[in-house]
Amino acid sequence: MKAFKLLVLLCLSSSSFIFANENNASLDKFISDYKNKQFEYDYEKSEAEGSKLRDSWIAPLRLNYSYSKSNPFSSEQLNENASIRMDQPIFQSGGIYYGIKFANASKLYNDVSIDVAKRKMIKDAIAILMQIKQTGYREKKQKLQIKNSEINLAQKKEQYLNGQLDSGFLDNAIIQKNIVTEALYDIQTNKERLINRLKALSDVDYKKANVLHLDSITREEFLGHNIVLQKSDAEIEKNRYAKEIRVAKYLPSINLTAGYNWQKTSNQVFQVGQNFVNNSNELNFYDYGFKASLPIDLNTFKDIESAKVDYLKSQVVRTDKERELRALYNQVMQNIENFNKKIKLSKENKKLYAKLLKDTNKLYAAGYKTKYDVDTLSNSLKIQTLDTKIYEMDKQLELLNLYEMYLHDKK
Repeated sequence: MKAFKLLVLLCLSSSSFIFANENNASLDKFISDYKNKQFEYDYEKSEAEGSKLRDSWIAPLRLNYSYSKSNPFSSEQLNENASIRMDQPIFQSGGIYYGIKFANASKLYNDVSIDVAKRKMIKDAIAILMQIKQTGYREKKQKLQIKNSEINLAQKKEQYLNGQLDSGFLDNAIIQKNIVTEALYDIQTNKERLINRLKALSDVDYKKANVLHLDSITREEFLGHNIVLQKSDAEIEKNRYAKEIRVAKYLPSINLTAGYNWQKTSNQVFQVGQNFVNNSNELNFYDYGFKASLPIDLNTFKDIESAKVDYLKSQVVRTDKERELRALYNQVMQNIENFNKKIKLSKENKKLYAKLLKDTNKLYAAGYKTKYDVDTLSNSLKIQTLDTKIYEMDKQLELLNLYEMYLHDKK
């Protein structure tokens, strides 16, 4: 099984899963055993197909044997024939050399394509793990908002019963409480949906899994160690050798031919006049030589041009893909910058609420504020802390879009 590394600075730490760079462990356990088994078969098929393609220039030996009986006359005749034939190319104007190169390039392209697909699946599993954790923060935040709405409702109820407010304010407080409560149900439903999606991909227990921190990477690192660009490079090489093979297909070739033949006839009867002569014989002989060929095809240049276009297109695709990845990197960095602003704002709000809560506690002790005021500010302070964690997880999800394609230990 081909070694597979996805994220350098991301590891899963729990009683069951410990992934550390020191022991170069794989992150395959982010996805289920069944998924890993499918990828394992894909790698095995790539190996088999690559070997078959690499050795395709070796012509097979043709073994033939025939056995027959007949009785055109009174006695039964027996005929046996056996032969071994070889028609082996030994020169194809570079076609054999480029064929081997094409086979190796094709195998590399197939392997990297499997890597890309596997990385995408592992990234999806990790993203779901992060989203489950983030949804847990949202759930806690929403419960605090419900508590604040309940406090607000209790205050409005008291003021209404004391004649300080009309029923419209009380209705609005009830409606607000219902809105935040329904939002909690939506968050919980989404969390269950994420958990079920994770179960379809992975055997990881989300309750025990601890997704650690992802660090930022530079644009040069992202592009210089990018598996998607490696796939494009492999495709360029594959198409380059395919073009050379196509050219060699219409150039002179030489084949070595050889064979060994054996024939045996028993009870062969000939009629000579009115008499029948019984004859048996056995014969064996060999032959060898060579043959040269040069195909003349009206579509030669069109066929070669088609292969050349595939090669040139793969180069353009690679350049375009790099441009897309640069745009992706810029977008991720911009999104992270926006989340950093939100984190900064939530931290500033946290300081503000902490100061207000401290002052409110003093006023509550002096009898100037109610317990409702203290609890509301306390919950609001906790909400700001959770907001910071939610935004930090948003940053991690953005970075994950880069780490999906980032391979540090490039071999």
